[in-house]
Amino acid sequence: MDALLEIPLVLTGKVLVHLLSLGRWRGEGLASTEAQTYSAAGALSFVREGRRVITVAGLTLIGVAFYGLLLTGVFWALAA
Repeated sequence: MDALLEIPLVLTGKVLVHLLSLGRWRGEGLASTEAQTYSAAGALSFVREGRRVITVAGLTLIGVAFYGLLLTGVFWALAA
């Protein structure tokens, strides 16, 4: 069940990172072990070859924040 929730959150995070950073940053792949190799344990991002890479945990956090803000906006609009 957790994986079914994590996939849309990570994909949303990847799209948002790419759009908001204008392609300068990138998200780590779902099946990638890049973060284990190049970052500290529990890191949300790291720099590799001069480019910021957001880990899966960071992408999930961005996705949760996005949908949280979206739901807050919807409830606020309905209450007005």
